[in-house]
Amino acid sequence: MHLIQQSFQVNYSYPVYFSEGIFHLKNDVLKKCFENKYDFNTKILFVVDTNFYSKNKNITNQIKEYFNYHLPEIKIIDHFIEIEGGEAAKNDSNIVNLILDKVHTCAIDRHSYICVMGGGSVIDVVGFAAAIAHRGIRLIRIPTTTLAQNDAAIGVKNSVNTYGKKNFTGTFAPPFAVINDFNFLKSLNDRDWRCGIAEAIKVALIKDLGFFYWIQKNTKLLFFRDMISMKSLIIRCADLHLKHIASGDAFEQGSARPLDFGHWAAHKLEYISNFKLKHGEAVAIGIALDSTYSYLNNYITKNDICDILDTIMKVGFNIYTLELLQKDADNNYIIINGLEEFREHLGGKLTITLLEKMGQGKEVNTIDKNLLLNSIEFLKNFQK
Repeated sequence: MHLIQQSFQVNYSYPVYFSEGIFHLKNDVLKKCFENKYDFNTKILFVVDTNFYSKNKNITNQIKEYFNYHLPEIKIIDHFIEIEGGEAAKNDSNIVNLILDKVHTCAIDRHSYICVMGGGSVIDVVGFAAAIAHRGIRLIRIPTTTLAQNDAAIGVKNSVNTYGKKNFTGTFAPPFAVINDFNFLKSLNDRDWRCGIAEAIKVALIKDLGFFYWIQKNTKLLFFRDMISMKSLIIRCADLHLKHIASGDAFEQGSARPLDFGHWAAHKLEYISNFKLKHGEAVAIGIALDSTYSYLNNYITKNDICDILDTIMKVGFNIYTLELLQKDADNNYIIINGLEEFREHLGGKLTITLLEKMGQGKEVNTIDKNLLLNSIEFLKNFQK
């Protein structure tokens, strides 16, 4: 036998900026991103979330003016691609091909850029297309929702939904840069404004109890769209997510995924509701469910679960939905199928994050289905 053992390391580094008015001529954040990382033939293709674009019609002119002033050497592809926001973007197989066709016809090479502006779903699908074109084109993410700014857009994952499963087809591909502009949050509707709060509650409950108490104290300000409070929430939430990604299993080679606390149920609920539930709304219910299961397992106290559920509801979320008890043609609870799909997505044995105590996660490998149904009934009664 002859063996050659290959081993090497690759360092990844990318900036995550938080700013306001990033296309104002006096703001040099975007200019700093490039820092001479371009040549005479560098191009940039913009892909924009339709939901965002419809409320920011002048953004195209602002972008062109900014590049003409600060980065005239970089050629902007004249036609911006518009993509419908929300989960529809990840369910439409034509979108990836649309982006790949544009990369081909406009000769976007690996030293050029794709810049995506929008919510998490649009960023996911564009990121996937950028990762597979030429085996990877530099991607600049400009998230425009609270959830994208503090979670979906800052990590290393890209995906689309296939085979009736969320995120079945995807890649791990770090972005070139992430630029958050808080001004973009002003045009969000109330549902999209609050969706990012769910991810903050999630990471606070498993990573930082002090952050959870801060959210609990500021529920009223967050509900009534206080921008100062939201800025603080987004930055702290993003920081906790990024530190976790950097601390170990960035590309999820193991069976555990702590940052998906509450997500196994959330992913299934989105599908059951035909995506009438937004991701953040489904995550809020998933957090409530796994927290309640933790309580009924005597991991956390009655006061703890009341604090958690009360906080989730006070920022505007429901903790119960009829889809939790929906059954299939064989009279089985559909939500329970989400456990196996979650295990399959990660590989290995089922690993679910619960709460060992407030501010600390606990990994378990089995779920008692009767106790899970009791948890659903608990949420139903608590919401009443």
